[in-house]
Amino acid sequence: MSSSSIGETQLSVLLTTLRPQLHPSVFVFATLSTTTIPLGVEPICQFQEPEGLTLIMPQLQADQAQIPYQYPCRMITLTVHSSLAAVGMLATITQALSAAGISTNVVSAYFHDHLFVACDRVQDTLDCLAKLAAQ
Repeated sequence: MSSSSIGETQLSVLLTTLRPQLHPSVFVFATLSTTTIPLGVEPICQFQEPEGLTLIMPQLQADQAQIPYQYPCRMITLTVHSSLAAVGMLATITQALSAAGISTNVVSAYFHDHLFVACDRVQDTLDCLAKLAAQ
């Protein structure tokens, strides 16, 4: 079923209309032992885990706030509006990236899915996504 209000569910349509968009900033993953986010830090994602508050944030902000971090990466947004109930899209993508030796951390939001990939693998990732869309 396809509807603009709930998102696309058909795998073939999802894969051919991924329309990846590379964001210009470098992002990092950090964790805080407190739930208080330092002034000037505006994470694009936060998730409370038992071990601490995970933040995905611009590297520049982490450096300025002196927050230790890991995994400098770029964010690729799949601009297709995928349904939260869609089956197989991310599995297909991560399998293709895995076969190419590309690590990815995925965040699924309400409208879109976002891939975080190491800075030196961005072009390889975009090429892999283009191949999937062309199949």
